[in-house]
Amino acid sequence: MTAEVARAERALGLAAEGQAVAMVSGGDPGVYAMAGAIFEVAAQRGLPLGSGQGQFQIEVVTGTPALTAAAALLGAPLTHDFCAVSLSDRLTSWETIEKRLDLASRADFVIAIYNPKSHGRPWQLGRAAEILLGNMSPLTPVGLASRCGREGQAVGLTTLGNLAEAKIDMQTLVIVGNSSTFVYQGRMITPRGYAGKYGPGAPGGR
Repeated sequence: MTAEVARAERALGLAAEGQAVAMVSGGDPGVYAMAGAIFEVAAQRGLPLGSGQGQFQIEVVTGTPALTAAAALLGAPLTHDFCAVSLSDRLTSWETIEKRLDLASRADFVIAIYNPKSHGRPWQLGRAAEILLGNMSPLTPVGLASRCGREGQAVGLTTLGNLAEAKIDMQTLVIVGNSSTFVYQGRMITPRGYAGKYGPGAPGGR
């Protein structure tokens, strides 16, 4: 954290020397990660992008973003419309983050929350919960997934009303359900509506 631009400049500098360079990034490099930093620095420098002589060929290799890794561990919480919001105010003003949380909860999106809490930012998650509770039920299911696919992986469920007290750190991905999300036998599910429309006894069902 905070060294993204320096890493991007180093990578592009080595590429300018004719070397093939790989930038390693957690999750998916295009989701809150290093692909953006690489392209931003390239644009600031006015570097020519392409595959020809003297050009920089930048290939973004897709990975597994934290929100889908977390969703797979929790059940099926992202089956309907959702959005992602980072609580880190290093690069985005807290005023903007609050506005996005308010509007997303008013629109009844499932909300994936990145960077929910750190030692330097211990209060934002509690404030975020307050904003969401202004538009959502305190019984709304919330999924917590830490270090997905890595050592120390942990998965749990809570409610929006208890979110502020949950054990959470920067490595935790928080998924707040919408008004339809429910928990069934320990799994968090946001219905798309398949069973209601196509299931037995439903119009068009079999």
